[in-house]
Amino acid sequence: MLQKIKVPYIGSGFMALIAVIIMAARPIADLDDTGHIMLGAIILALCIWIFKPFKLTYAIGGLLLALFGLIVELPPTVIFSGFTQTALWTLVPAFFFGYTLQKTGLGRRIAMAVIKVCRPTYLSLIFAWIPIGMILSILTPATTVRVAIMLPIAVQCGELFDLKKGSKGNSLILLTSFAMALIPGSGWLTGVIWGPFIQGQMANAGIDLTFGDWLGVLLVPVIIATILLVVGGLLLLKPEEKLSKEAIEAVKKQPMEKMGKNEMISAVILISVFGLSLTANIHGLSTAIICIAAMLCFFVFGVLETKDFNAAANWNLVIFIAMAFSLGPIFSATGISDWLSGIVVPALAPIAGNPWLFVFSATAFMFLWSLVDVAMFLPTISIMAPILPKIQEAYQISPFVWLAVFILAGNAFFLAYQNMWAVMSRSIAEDRAWTNKHQSRYGLIYFAACLIALVAAIPMWINAGLFG
Repeated sequence: MLQKIKVPYIGSGFMALIAVIIMAARPIADLDDTGHIMLGAIILALCIWIFKPFKLTYAIGGLLLALFGLIVELPPTVIFSGFTQTALWTLVPAFFFGYTLQKTGLGRRIAMAVIKVCRPTYLSLIFAWIPIGMILSILTPATTVRVAIMLPIAVQCGELFDLKKGSKGNSLILLTSFAMALIPGSGWLTGVIWGPFIQGQMANAGIDLTFGDWLGVLLVPVIIATILLVVGGLLLLKPEEKLSKEAIEAVKKQPMEKMGKNEMISAVILISVFGLSLTANIHGLSTAIICIAAMLCFFVFGVLETKDFNAAANWNLVIFIAMAFSLGPIFSATGISDWLSGIVVPALAPIAGNPWLFVFSATAFMFLWSLVDVAMFLPTISIMAPILPKIQEAYQISPFVWLAVFILAGNAFFLAYQNMWAVMSRSIAEDRAWTNKHQSRYGLIYFAACLIALVAAIPMWINAGLFG
């Protein structure tokens, strides 16, 4: 309890002090007054985004950044540039996709349908979460929604199987359902909230990132890491209890209503979104156009109503992401980007010459850094994205390599506080939640799985010309 009270205030106090010193003393020779003030403002925004002092929301950090930008008279087109990013208007429909899955019951129907075909074994039950996570990831990039659908079913399984609270079997089922809600969708651009976000940040930096680019870099390592994590979990969190056939039958007898019209319409729309995104090189429609059109279809066909408009979208997160999108243009306009490049690019010189050394070192560092940046890794991505072209210019390392570094590390969950979706999952599970020890062990298995996956991915990236 003491740690929960102290850490946010110690961390935010330290960052706030640094911000004040930078604004007052203006110690950086490469930055003018405007650059110093905005650098301090960015640190204050990061402070709110990472530590959430006084329970301030993500949007407050974004609005604080906007306020300082207006005070120093940066052009509004720079300050609020994130709101005009097409990537933002891919994210907004994503909230509606997730809300539709929950409202219509389609998400739960899919998850329960897979569970009901399982054999009465841990192996069958654990592997069932992979297709559930993949199917839901195809239908919505909202990890929060997938967790909200899958975790209650996992809790229900634990109760029906009469697994002891805190046991390995109970933790394994819950952790696997959480991880499969989180990880498989990372393999394609529309499977996670990071996809449109990174696409927008790279567009700010002059980098064109397509659905196919993302798929080519991340699909193979994500598939490998997913399978290794599930297998590793079964081996290192091997349950002591046996599953009874009666318990499995109890799950299979859970009643499901007949599929309604709105569920059918939703399924067709959401599958179409994925299919059209996958074939964008044929029809030429952008992901934003596809997603906005799908969102409108939900209202036109009566799946969603006017009252659902405010309920579906997380506007706090929208403001946060929009202002995070604006960081790149703010960096460029104030000279912060050039200053950061002068620090980061030379620092990479010792590892940049060898693809293997570079990828493993950068990934290990980002996994450690994920212990600090708990704001879905979005601040880190926002800071790094404007620098990626300079890194490519200096070392011929494609910005696409960083996709894997960011996403694999962004999913990390070594400790209880580290991953917002892990925190959400524990909250849903309540007294049936996994133990901290089991989470740390499972998090280490995921880290090892990612490193092994990189062994297969790096030669593929080298052959694709992503290095030199």
